[in-house]
Amino acid sequence: MRIDRRGLLSAAGSCFAAATWSGLAGGADDARSRTRLILLGTKGGPSRTPTAVDRHLPSQVLLIRGVPYVVDCGLGVTDQLVRAGVLLRSLRHIFITHHHSDHNLEYGNLFYTAWATGLTTAVDAWGPPPLVAMTREFFALNARDIDIRIPDEGRADPRPLLRPHEFSAGGVVLQNDDVKVTAAVVPHPPVTPSFAYRFDTADRSIVISGDTAYSDAVVALAKGADVLVHEAMYLPAIERLARRVGNGSRLLEHLKAAHTTTEDVGRVAAAAGVKLLVMSHLVPGDDPAITDEMWLADARQHYQRRMVVGRDLMEI
Repeated sequence: MRIDRRGLLSAAGSCFAAATWSGLAGGADDARSRTRLILLGTKGGPSRTPTAVDRHLPSQVLLIRGVPYVVDCGLGVTDQLVRAGVLLRSLRHIFITHHHSDHNLEYGNLFYTAWATGLTTAVDAWGPPPLVAMTREFFALNARDIDIRIPDEGRADPRPLLRPHEFSAGGVVLQNDDVKVTAAVVPHPPVTPSFAYRFDTADRSIVISGDTAYSDAVVALAKGADVLVHEAMYLPAIERLARRVGNGSRLLEHLKAAHTTTEDVGRVAAAAGVKLLVMSHLVPGDDPAITDEMWLADARQHYQRRMVVGRDLMEI
């Protein structure tokens, strides 16, 4: 996958350098040595509508020396990994930013499908409480199927393979020979704690904002990063949406308190000095009337470097 042509044009050509990152020539060794980022789902919110067919719910995968690190598990993450060419049995790490259903609904199912596809190695899952309890309860829900498949298909027990790691504060949560992963607490009321993650590898630094209002913690976490994938909310469209729905006033109150407007996304990227801003977790992500240029225009008031509107299966 490549950054799509419409996104580049709407950014007035400013994203050309980002496109070249996904077009590097080279063989399998080159692909395994560099860090790849693929956006799997770019629509914010739990709903699925007929106008959202081109956007799945939030998730992305970093391939670091060929190893998948999945960030968030919105509905559709499993199929999107397959479409991106990632072998499910190669899954090794899952990171959850927070416990809203559009970010964790397919957590257990992703692992379980990988197991059914031939996964035999451990998968470490990272995120806020109650990740341990969720993991245990997922296996309880599927115990009947597990107990049938183990003897009937000659499979190993999947329960010891999924290893949840909970944390409630920011800091380094994982460090190995290939990557250092740092978490920062971000404001996303009423869900606490909620995290952003920074991945520092040998060749790139990539920050995933998670769901957040404008946050100095994201600015600090993203200082000097190569890529910032930040949620974005287009305020005129959500105000129109609020006028159409029965719970509009309460919904609008929540969105304004817990998410980041496109203008504030530009402020964050500028303050952090990131090299490339990628807008994702788009709210609303199912309104075809919002063009890429509309998403980018307010951010450009504050941030004049490379920007792109994320699309499903875009590789950065």
